Amino acid sequence: MTTTTQNSAAPGRAASGGGSAPFWAWAVAAVTFVTIIGAAAFASLPGLLIEPLHEEFGWSRGTIGFAVSVNLALYGVTAPFAAALMDRFGIRKVVAVALTVIAAGSLLTVWMTSAWQLVLCWGVLVGLGSGSMALAFAATVTNRWFVARRGLVTGILTAAGASGQLVFLPLLSWIVTRHDWRPAAVTVAIAALAVVPFVWLLLRDHPADVGVKPYGAEAFVPKPEPVRGAARRAVGVLARAARTGPFWLLAGTFAICGASTNGLVKTHFVPAAHDHHMPVTAAASLLAVIGVFDVVGTIASGWFTDRFSARRLLAVYYALRGVSLLFLPILLAPSVHPPMLFFIVFYGLDWVATVPPTIALCREHYGEDSAIVFGWVLASHQVGAAVVAFLGGVARDVFGSYDVVWYASGALCAVAALMALVIRRGAGEPVRAV
Repeated sequence: MTTTTQNSAAPGRAASGGGSAPFWAWAVAAVTFVTIIGAAAFASLPGLLIEPLHEEFGWSRGTIGFAVSVNLALYGVTAPFAAALMDRFGIRKVVAVALTVIAAGSLLTVWMTSAWQLVLCWGVLVGLGSGSMALAFAATVTNRWFVARRGLVTGILTAAGASGQLVFLPLLSWIVTRHDWRPAAVTVAIAALAVVPFVWLLLRDHPADVGVKPYGAEAFVPKPEPVRGAARRAVGVLARAARTGPFWLLAGTFAICGASTNGLVKTHFVPAAHDHHMPVTAAASLLAVIGVFDVVGTIASGWFTDRFSARRLLAVYYALRGVSLLFLPILLAPSVHPPMLFFIVFYGLDWVATVPPTIALCREHYGEDSAIVFGWVLASHQVGAAVVAFLGGVARDVFGSYDVVWYASGALCAVAALMALVIRRGAGEPVRAV
């Protein structure tokens, strides 16, 4: 009994006529979108706090980067277990608890005085909470509620994180600049808590809960029985997937994806721009613009994934990202100029465009276990992000510049492009245009 909509359970269960499938499927997708936006508020904050925390507490950028790396690593490692927990307890309960944990972790940072408290609150609590709200959540919703338009829906839900960045980055940077970092942390906590009522009242676990078919399905799908042993199942799925080549290629490419986005640009772009005397608010606004074009790029990627080879799409995305990172060190300057804007637009379109084809490849190779497999692939994404979040801060402390990190990440993206090309076609993969 899994997250896939194709399994059946509870024989004799019939549709109750509780509403139309398109209405409910898109309504659940909309609630999921808003929920991920609320969780994304915290993801907007780390890059804005490196300098304020360094100045107030005297902590090195490496120490602060370590707290961010713990957050990113737990975000990834929690995801596959969260997907299994959603099979056991339902999406609504898991997501509501996760949002509450995010709010608690963010709020408690207001009273911290030592670096270990930063690691505990910012790293552990928010990492666990946000991991349960990760892209495995989007994959679970998509698998349960949609048969048609899965690539498009995946793109839309993936774009929710970028939308959260768009909504909160300018606001949080203004708060940090004008009122200190503590009010910004409180704002994040309030944003996470504000979403909980919407989740509890409007989110539904399965189409059968309201008596409808999944969107695009030909027949009604009974709701599976709760799956017990969530942790055992998550580990078992990993053990089976780890015996296959595509898993390691997907995990490797996605680790580089995380290293070059969340670990590098989201964490270190603002302080790197500030090193070149660009105002923090201007640098944060550029990240917000990345969020604007990320929405466009990710939804477009979902549309492309429904029509073209996912492997070749990944190769193109990683190659273009690597080229753009190699140019970034010469573009950083005290003011925003047209070449920098071109980089921001270009990079934004590519930011998480890798997610829809990666989820599609997981689905094609691992079928009913795809959401949990993607959770483990996402774990590799976050481990890659965690390593670079930490090493980026260390490199800045040692070399006085981020240049070496930009160049190394560009080279890694070239490696990811080659890895994507050698992923073999899955047994369930339809023949698509190349």
